[in-house]
Amino acid sequence: MKRMNIFNGHEDTHYDAYLRIDRSKMILRDFLAIDRTILANQNTFLAYIRTALTLFVAGVTFIRFFDLMVIEVIGWIFIPVGLATFIIGLIRYNKKRRVLDKIMTVKKTPRKEQPANGRNDG
Repeated sequence: MKRMNIFNGHEDTHYDAYLRIDRSKMILRDFLAIDRTILANQNTFLAYIRTALTLFVAGVTFIRFFDLMVIEVIGWIFIPVGLATFIIGLIRYNKKRRVLDKIMTVKKTPRKEQPANGRNDG
């Protein structure tokens, strides 16, 4: 059985395919797709933050305002789970952002220069 790694996405496997694309041949639709992916990545990171903050605050609330031992233990569990959620979200966001940055900074392939007279004498 293959072990699942939460930090290993498919970013690296698809990255090579993006490097084969000549940016000078990309059209507006392609650039807009990359922009949508960047915004989706940011939105996902904000969802991780929102979830982490909710878990953390719920944990502190359970510890502070409830006297039952079971609820206090649940609170102590929620705090590190919230912190872990934030760290996982941060790692995944940065990993995807680095891949998107590489895609956006791919060098253009040089074009052959045409002579000024329009003829190819070579």
